[in-house]
Amino acid sequence: MQRSTLVRVSGIALLCVSLVIGIRILVGSPSFQHMDVPEKDFHRFPGVSGPDKATVMPDHVPTTWRTYEQGSTSRLAILLTDPDSSWLGLAHGLKSIGVPFRITRDVHEALAHQVVLVYPMISGKVLGPEALQALAEFPKTGGTLIGVQVLGGGLNQVFGFRDAVASRQRYDVTLTSADPLLTDLTDPRERQLRVGIRDKGIEVMGTYGYTEASAPLARFEDGTAAITQAAHGRGRAYAIGLDLGFLLLKGYNNRGEELVKTFDNEFDPTLDVWLRLLKSMYRTAQEEAVTLGTVPFGKSLSVMMTHDVDFTQSIKNAVAYAAYEKSQGVVGTYFIQVKYIRDYNDDIFFNDEGVRYVKQLADLGMELGSHTIAHSRVFNEFPLGTGREAYPSYAPFVKDRTTAYNVSILGELRVSKFLIDHFSGQSIIAFRPGELSNPFGLPQALLATGYRYSSTATANNSLTHLPYQLNYDRLTDSEVEVFEFPVTIEDEALPKMGDRLPQALEVATRISRYGGSVVVLIHPNILDHKLAFEKGFVEGVRPYAWFGSVGEFGRWWAARNRVEVDVAREQTGMRVTLKVPAAAAGLTLEVPAGWEVARPGNSQQTVEQRGRVVTFPEMQGTYTVLFTPLSAGPGNQGAPSAGHRT
Repeated sequence: MQRSTLVRVSGIALLCVSLVIGIRILVGSPSFQHMDVPEKDFHRFPGVSGPDKATVMPDHVPTTWRTYEQGSTSRLAILLTDPDSSWLGLAHGLKSIGVPFRITRDVHEALAHQVVLVYPMISGKVLGPEALQALAEFPKTGGTLIGVQVLGGGLNQVFGFRDAVASRQRYDVTLTSADPLLTDLTDPRERQLRVGIRDKGIEVMGTYGYTEASAPLARFEDGTAAITQAAHGRGRAYAIGLDLGFLLLKGYNNRGEELVKTFDNEFDPTLDVWLRLLKSMYRTAQEEAVTLGTVPFGKSLSVMMTHDVDFTQSIKNAVAYAAYEKSQGVVGTYFIQVKYIRDYNDDIFFNDEGVRYVKQLADLGMELGSHTIAHSRVFNEFPLGTGREAYPSYAPFVKDRTTAYNVSILGELRVSKFLIDHFSGQSIIAFRPGELSNPFGLPQALLATGYRYSSTATANNSLTHLPYQLNYDRLTDSEVEVFEFPVTIEDEALPKMGDRLPQALEVATRISRYGGSVVVLIHPNILDHKLAFEKGFVEGVRPYAWFGSVGEFGRWWAARNRVEVDVAREQTGMRVTLKVPAAAAGLTLEVPAGWEVARPGNSQQTVEQRGRVVTFPEMQGTYTVLFTPLSAGPGNQGAPSAGHRT
């Protein structure tokens, strides 16, 4: 169980860090003591107070793998050999990339599928002889077997290697072959992946290098194989030498410091490549592989134009950005700092005049979000709070970069939301902290206070250009119904933003190749080159991008996250069943080449198909869609209507 020990030591270390921070909060810190704010430094809105209802934090309840056990044999099967592993990271990753899957602990159930991924390991310590023998025979009968950390059980020859050698001294993974599985992975940053950065001197996760691999897809820098492949007639076996779920959670939980190369403004698809590779394995091997698209209405890129309003002049300038966006049919998201206290950071600007600008933003159709009240660099160290914080008694005061008084996480969330809701008429659901300071307890605090969408991390820190679901305390075992939309491009790096338009458009182009998302962050402290950048960026990506606010995309993404896709073969074609619990417009499916939606001649359905991409109008409920081989032709009158609802 050497692999298990390696991973669990890392997990315990992360938990210890959280406990240390928790103890620090409990005993108190001089940075967060109480002080009286002078009345001259406090703006009071007559007759306004609240919120009245107390916030109750959700309990930490581990997510059971049985949450994901349903589904037909058309899905990717995950055979879970250790329920205490980081399987939740793998589940969230597959949901992000759109691969339908189900989890089981029963070997025979798993092997009823065409494609089986065994996670987190294959070993005689977690699987019995009968199960191991069944796995060994599976590729020989035409199945595709993906083994994560193949450590024993006599299957080495099945996967095409001699030995699995453990190490914590591997940092780089290079895709080596021109295999069809890797056809879409052509960018240099997609061919060279990281497990860590040697120069940082930070311990990296343990890996297994496979020796004497017959046809490796990827190698570590020491020459051992990171991904093996072995052909068995029509069947295939792949062995992956690192814990993919654990790696994914490093990015999703923003705990991958040893992996992070840049903060923002760069293309870094580290996690996305692994997910795209799994998707490619599934689609290549599964004859009925239907996956969910990642962008609404079949577009190639999701774009969110966002603004952090955290400076006196910004709240006025924001209206100019909003007017431009409205003229383009774009709904921007404006994260408002609710600054009703004068302190180290700035003067008061959430006052009677500021509120008028906030209302103008709402009247222009823009989405509002919270950017806290204190806008403190040490927000990540704030105490949680009581859940009863309210305006005007909540009086956060920032003394300097590392010192703030009268503060709490719940106070920042509750009171800012209350005041923005009160004055704008909206019910805000999106949050971004000042300086992107990210407390460990933020996911469940957001859920408790009525937020559903976060834009707290950066894409480069998260190692992904796709949204993802958050976990309780940013740990490994309990998912929270809050989604992160990480920042891709921001305006504070040098050279100035107006001079970086070509580079930003290049990043967007690269991300669009696999349906990623781009969140642009612009502080409206000036117009000038920043507004010019926005205009150039919007025009540059418009031909292939879908634009929406964080809330708009968030609602779509959350609805998509609950969609279930199952496929069954029928005499006349393929029947795809879609379960769509929450309403969503513009859901897309990616179907195998040669499939065509079956339509009778008088069909008035608005289902659209362009090649392998099928786009649906607004849906909610259970639907079946029939597909026929292209050779059958679109005029097959015997085929049932597309989009039949049951």
